[in-house]
Amino acid sequence: MTQRTNLLLIIGAVLSALAALLHVGCIVYGAPWYRFFGAGDEMARMADAGDWRPTLVTAGIVVVLSLWACYALSAAGVLRPLPWRRAALCAISAVYLVRGIGGIPFAIFMNEGRPVFWWWSSLICLGFGLVHAIGLRQVWRTL
Repeated sequence: MTQRTNLLLIIGAVLSALAALLHVGCIVYGAPWYRFFGAGDEMARMADAGDWRPTLVTAGIVVVLSLWACYALSAAGVLRPLPWRRAALCAISAVYLVRGIGGIPFAIFMNEGRPVFWWWSSLICLGFGLVHAIGLRQVWRTL
């Protein structure tokens, strides 16, 4: 049985890949990008000082987001079937949704710090999670 491509999962893959590329930008362009994207002053200061930890953490995020993009493309029917596609897409959707929903209280109750970051990042993660979850639901029987 041939599987048709799933547009929502392709969009989800593009979103994860775009997020990965923005994280690569943080590695390449350093502290100004860490600050702009809300990573916090400590990460920016460490990047300014040449500390390896921001790069290592951010590179790990790049790898994870890239893997998530591959799994979404696999479930969408664009790439060959990867192992545990159903379980992986359930986990990916859940992580995005939990991060999206879980960040909203930080945005609401944070008096100082980065409430704008929490609003934007939560809404973005919630959107990514919904795209992945709905796309997964559409292809559930074929996985």
